[in-house]
Amino acid sequence: MATDGTINWTVVVLTCQHKDSVYAFQRELDLRQQRGGLPAGALLLTVADPQARLGSGGATLNALLVAAEHLSARAGHTVVTADVLDDAHILILHTGRDFPWDSCGRAFCWLPVGGTHQAVESPVCCLDMLLDCLSHQVCPGSPPGVWVCSTDMLLSLPSRPVMSWEGFSGVRVLALPGEVSYATKHGVYLSDRQGKVCDIIYRGSEERIRPAVLPDGKVPLVSGPVFLSRCVSERLLQTHVTSPLDGCTYLGMDSGAPSLQISLFLDILMCLCSDVSETQFINEERPGSTSPTGPQGAAVRSARAVLWRTLRGIPLTMEYIADGTYDYMTLSGSEHICRLTKNGWQKETLSHIESRYGVSEDGRVINSVLEGTVRVSAGAVIQHCHLQGLLEVPSGSLVSGLEATSGSHLQQLLLSGDTIIQGHRVQLGELKLTVYTVLGADDDLEASCEESTFLNHSWTDLYKRTGIRPEELWATSDDNKMPRSLLEARLFPVFQPRDGAVGLEGISWLVSGGPGTLEWWRGTWRLSLREVLSLTDQEGELRWREELFFHAARRRATDTLRVHSDHSLLPSIRAAVLGGQQGELLSTLDSVAAGSSENLGVAARTLACIADVLGCMAGEGRGGLRSGPAANPAWASAFSLLERRDLPAAIQALANQRSHWLNRPDLLVRAARHYEGAGQVLLRQAVMSAQEFVSIGEGEMPPLGEWQEVECPARLDLSGGWSDTPPIAFERGGAVVNVAVKVDGRRPIGARARRITEPRLLLVTSSGRPDCSVATETVCTTLQDLEDHCQPHAPGALLKAVCVCSGLVTFPSQQPLGQQLMQRWGGGLELHSWSLLPHGSGLGTSSILAGAVLAAVYRSTGRSYDTDSLIHAVLHLEQTLTTGGGWQDQVGGLVGGVKLARSRAFLPLRVEVERLSLSSDFLSALQQRLLLVYTGKTRLARNLLQDVVRSWYSRLPSIVSNTEQLVSNAEECALACTDGDLSKLGACLDRYWQQKKVMAPGCEPAAVRSMMSALRPLALGQSLAGAGGGGFLYLLTRDARQEEAVRHVLSSTPGLGDFSVHSVELDMEGICILQQSHRTRKEV
Repeated sequence: MATDGTINWTVVVLTCQHKDSVYAFQRELDLRQQRGGLPAGALLLTVADPQARLGSGGATLNALLVAAEHLSARAGHTVVTADVLDDAHILILHTGRDFPWDSCGRAFCWLPVGGTHQAVESPVCCLDMLLDCLSHQVCPGSPPGVWVCSTDMLLSLPSRPVMSWEGFSGVRVLALPGEVSYATKHGVYLSDRQGKVCDIIYRGSEERIRPAVLPDGKVPLVSGPVFLSRCVSERLLQTHVTSPLDGCTYLGMDSGAPSLQISLFLDILMCLCSDVSETQFINEERPGSTSPTGPQGAAVRSARAVLWRTLRGIPLTMEYIADGTYDYMTLSGSEHICRLTKNGWQKETLSHIESRYGVSEDGRVINSVLEGTVRVSAGAVIQHCHLQGLLEVPSGSLVSGLEATSGSHLQQLLLSGDTIIQGHRVQLGELKLTVYTVLGADDDLEASCEESTFLNHSWTDLYKRTGIRPEELWATSDDNKMPRSLLEARLFPVFQPRDGAVGLEGISWLVSGGPGTLEWWRGTWRLSLREVLSLTDQEGELRWREELFFHAARRRATDTLRVHSDHSLLPSIRAAVLGGQQGELLSTLDSVAAGSSENLGVAARTLACIADVLGCMAGEGRGGLRSGPAANPAWASAFSLLERRDLPAAIQALANQRSHWLNRPDLLVRAARHYEGAGQVLLRQAVMSAQEFVSIGEGEMPPLGEWQEVECPARLDLSGGWSDTPPIAFERGGAVVNVAVKVDGRRPIGARARRITEPRLLLVTSSGRPDCSVATETVCTTLQDLEDHCQPHAPGALLKAVCVCSGLVTFPSQQPLGQQLMQRWGGGLELHSWSLLPHGSGLGTSSILAGAVLAAVYRSTGRSYDTDSLIHAVLHLEQTLTTGGGWQDQVGGLVGGVKLARSRAFLPLRVEVERLSLSSDFLSALQQRLLLVYTGKTRLARNLLQDVVRSWYSRLPSIVSNTEQLVSNAEECALACTDGDLSKLGACLDRYWQQKKVMAPGCEPAAVRSMMSALRPLALGQSLAGAGGGGFLYLLTRDARQEEAVRHVLSSTPGLGDFSVHSVELDMEGICILQQSHRTRKEV
C-alpha cells in the first residue's frame, strides 16, 4: 500500500481532548477526504480521549485499539484480532491540549498559505501541512505498521529523507536539528553512531544535553513522528487488556478501570532506550511524565513494569533529518504572530479585502472579509473576521473571530500594538455565546501574576486603572488552590443577568479603565481564558469559519468576473458544492450576470461559471457529457430575451427554469448545456461587434447572368492558433502566424455568383475532389426557406447565412423574398461554392469559403470591399451561423503569403494583419520543405472548440499559461521567418503542436502519433493543421523535396490506414478574382 510517491493510509485516527470535538473534527477529516487530501478508501476515525489528561501514550494505545476494532469489524471478526494489522498502514494524529490562539486547537489553526494547484479550494491548516509532509515525504516506502505524530508543531523538510526500510522491525523516530539552548525546553534524543537511541532527555540542562550534540553542532530534537512496526504494534495492542494500562482505553473506562496517564516518549519509548535500566525506568521521576511517587504512583510503576516486560528489547533507532526544521507551537502570543507573519507566506489568504492597499506586505489577512478602509500594519494579523472600516490594526497585533457588528469598540482596543483580541464561540449549557478576550502578545499565560503581565504591563497597572482586586480574579480559599496566572484569571465578562450577552465593551474597559464600569464588571458572569477554551463550541467555531470562507469566496468570485481576472473559479465552485453552498453561489453569479449588460464578455463567462456549478452538482462522470444540444423548448423564452438583449430579464428567466432541473444528475448536465448555450449567445453578440470594421462600397452591378468567380488558397497555421478564438481573442489578445498555400498545385476553395431573372435564390454547394465531388442544390423562394440559416447542419446553411449577412436580403422582414430581390437587385441570385478538400481537413476551409462566397455575392451585386472588411465580415457571419471559431482561418486564406495577425484584448474585436517581408531564398527553401500528409482521420473542430472555450472560461491555470505561450511562440515564429531560420521555425512548429495538445487534450489520435514518430527523423518540425484530431498533418522537412521519402516512411509504418501525401505551393496572392464569364450552370 506504500508507494514511491505517497502512502495509501488504511486508517487515519485523530485523537482529541474533548468529547464535544468528535463530531466537528470528524467532519473536518471527511471534508479533507472528499477534497482529495486523504485517500478515498481510508477509514477515518476521530477518537476522544476516554479520560481527561490521558497523555500521548494513553491516547496512542486507545487510538490503536479503536483502529484495530474497526478493522476487525470490517473483516467480519467478532473480537479484536491483531491479524488486521498485517497489511495495514495506520496513522494516529494527536491534537493535544487547548491552544490559546486558536479555539479549534493547533491542528486546525489556519496558516497564510495558498493550496497550490488545489482541485477544491480549501484552507491549509497545521494538520494539512503535517499530513502532506507525512504522506509524501516521511512515510512513503515504510512497511505495514503505525505512524504516530502530534499536531502541535510544524515540520518542514526541504527534501525527502532517504530511509532504508528493507527488513525493518522495531521502532523508528524522526529527529530534526535544534540549538542546545532551545532544547532545554524540549526533548532530545541521545543516540550512538549507528542511530540507536540510548536515552531521551526532556527539558534537561545544557550540561546534560551536550552529549547529544551531533557533528553539525546541533542536537536531535524530539520532533513528533514515530513509527511502530507491525510486530511492535501488536505487542502494544496486547497491553490494552492488562491492568493498569487498560485504564488508558475506552474499554477500560467502560469496565470501571481507573484512568491512567502515560507518555508516548517518556514511558513507552523510554523503555526501549539502551542506556535506561529497569529500575531507573520504573522508579525515576521524569519531567513531563506522571510521577511514580505521586497519587497515581503505584499504578504508574505497575504500568511501566508491564511496558518493560512487553516491549523491552525492541530496537529503537533515530533518523536525523539534517535539513529539516521544527517549529513547536508554544503558548507565546508573540511567537505565534511572528509565525504567521514570517517571510514567504501570503499576505492575503482566502479573504476579500475591499481596500487592498491598506494591507502591508508584511501584514496577514486570513479567511476574513474587510469592508471599508481597514489598515493592517506590518507584523499584524487578522483572521476569521468580518470587519468594517475605518480601522487600523497596529504592528504585533492579532485580531481573530470578530464580526462586523463589533467594530464600535475595536479601534479603542487597538490603540497600542502587540495586542491580541479574540472572539470565542462558547457553549454554557444550552446558552451559546461569543466571548471576547484581550491579551498582550508578550504576556506569559502560565507564569504567576507576580512574574507576568497583562496587556504587556504589570498587574498592578490593571488594578490601579480599573479598581479590580486580585481576589476577584483568583479564588483564595484553601479548597481551591488555583494558580494565580493569567490563564486562570476570571477577567472576561460573558453575560450580564440584566442585559444579556456582553460584547466588546466588556474588554474595552479592561484596556482603557475609567470610572463607572467596575460595578458593572463585578455583576457579570466572568470566565478565565482556560475556562473559555474548555467551553469552546468547536462545531460553532468551525461553522463560523466556514461561513466566512464561503462569503469571502463569493465576493472574490464577483471581483474575479468583473475585473477580468485570470483566477480560476473552479476550485471555489467545487468547494461551494461540496459544502452545500451552491444556492448562495448561484444567486451571486446570477447577480453578476444580470448587472453586466455593458460587458457581454463578463456576462458570458459568468453563465459558463453557472454551468460549471451545475456540472459539479451533477457529480464527476455522472449525468452525461457536458457538451450537447441546448435548444430544449423549456428554455426558449429565456434565450429569446437574450437575443433581444434584455439581460436582466433573461438571467431571471434562466434562473427560474434552472430551478426545475436540479433534482437529477442528467437534468443538471442538460441545464449546464443550456447555460453554456446562453453564454454562446452573449459571446456571439460580443464578437459581432467586429462588424464595425466591415466597410462595403456601392458600385455598378454587372449584367444579369455574368458570373463573378473567386478562388482562395488553403492556410497552414504555423503558430498561435487558438489564441484567435473568442473569447480568448478579445479577453487575452491573440497572435497567429500562418501561410496561404495551394494544395497539389491548385487553390482548393472557391465560389461564384451571378444575378438571374427569377426572383429566387439558387444555392449550390459541392465538396470533394473533382472526380468524386458531391453537390447539393437548395432553392429559396420565400423567407421561410431562410429560417434555418443559423443552423450549421441545415442544407445550404453557409450560403443562406451569406445571403442574410451580406445584406442581399433582409431577414426577418415583412417584405416577401421575391419583392426584396426584384426591388434591390432586379432579380434573384445563383450562388455556387466548392472545396476540393476533405471534410475536417484542418486547413481552414469553412471560414475561407465563407470569405470567398461573400466576395462573390458582393461583386455580383455591384458592391466593393477590401480584404480587411472580408476578414471581419466572416467573423460576423460565423457568429450568425453559430459555428463560432476564430479569425485566423480567413486571414490565412484571404491574405497571401506568410503573415502575422493580431487582435488586442478589448472589444470591438479587430484583427490587424502584417504581411511578413521575407527573402526569396527563404520562401523558396520553405516551399521545397513543406509537405502535407492527409491522415485519413476526420475531426469535428466544433466539439474541440466547446471544450477549449469551457476551459478558458474556467481559467484553468494550464490553459491560461498555455495561451500566453501560444502568443509568444507566434512572435518567435514570425521572427524565425524574417530571419530566414528554418531550424528555429521547425522548433516553433514542434512547440506549437505541444501547445495545441494542452489546449485540446485528445487531439492526437494514436495513428497520428505513430505517423509523427515515424516522420521525426525527416522533419525539422511538424503539427496537425488546425484544431487537430485528424485532417492534414504538415511537416517542415530537413532536406528539400522529400515527398517520396515521406511516402516511403509512411508506407513502411504499420497501422496508419488510408493516408496520402500532397505537395504544397506558397500562394502569395490570397483571394483571387477570376475573369468574368457568362458560362451556364452546365459549364461549371
